[in-house]
Amino acid sequence: MGRGTMARLEEMLDQAINGTFEERDYNETRLSRLETRWKRYLALSQVSQRRTREEQERVRGLISNISHQTKTPLANILLYSQLLREKEKDPELIPIVKKISDQSEKLDFLIRSLIKSSRLESELLVLHPKVQSIEPVLLAAMEQISDAALKKQVSLSFEGTDKAACFDRKWTEEAMENLLDNAVKYSPAGSRIEIGVTEYEMFTAVSVKDEGIGIGEEEQAQIFRRFYRGREVSQEPGVGIGLYLVREIAEKQGGYVKVKSKRGRGSVFYFYMARNGE
Repeated sequence: MGRGTMARLEEMLDQAINGTFEERDYNETRLSRLETRWKRYLALSQVSQRRTREEQERVRGLISNISHQTKTPLANILLYSQLLREKEKDPELIPIVKKISDQSEKLDFLIRSLIKSSRLESELLVLHPKVQSIEPVLLAAMEQISDAALKKQVSLSFEGTDKAACFDRKWTEEAMENLLDNAVKYSPAGSRIEIGVTEYEMFTAVSVKDEGIGIGEEEQAQIFRRFYRGREVSQEPGVGIGLYLVREIAEKQGGYVKVKSKRGRGSVFYFYMARNGE
């Protein structure tokens, strides 16, 4: 292959990247035929990209519509069920009213979680990671989960940290809340949850260690799937979307999540964030 042909191929690739490719006058040479095929490929790629954008717009509209249409009915159901719980005195009706309230809250949580995950998947919400201190995020997440921990008599241990990482504040706090909520939910009364931060060469990792029921090795690859519920926790409250969101958030900002666990001996979840934005 001659230097002229190689130069033209490099030029074609550069123009394709820049979006400026134009086919030269056609003739019967092999290079000219290649230019024609290259132009067709780029045209098809542009059509595919346009269809993807149109599909994302439809998803955006659908998510917005679902959020809007369900907000008021669910808020009313939650309000009326709370009023019933406060006023109902019939001992036979009290457990029924409680079930209505519990299921309403579960439905509200499920819809909100689905909207969050759908927005992340469809690129409708873009994370904006920047290098910042980790401690404020962890303290905020611990504050959100403190009532549940107190109610279950589970203590949260965090010694503080001066470490930083590159992350989106809002969504990383969401991930930390999910990890802590999961730890509290599956920990026995009187146990302790330890939150730590470790700095590595390329990543900074937040660890959440509990003394709960643990996870069998055969299930550890599945727990981050959407709607997955382990056999031993199927009767516990939850919809199986918290850890899925944690993984999505980690990956969207250049990190990852992993777990170390043994059944009956607790779990440690690690949330890795890049140390810088490069």
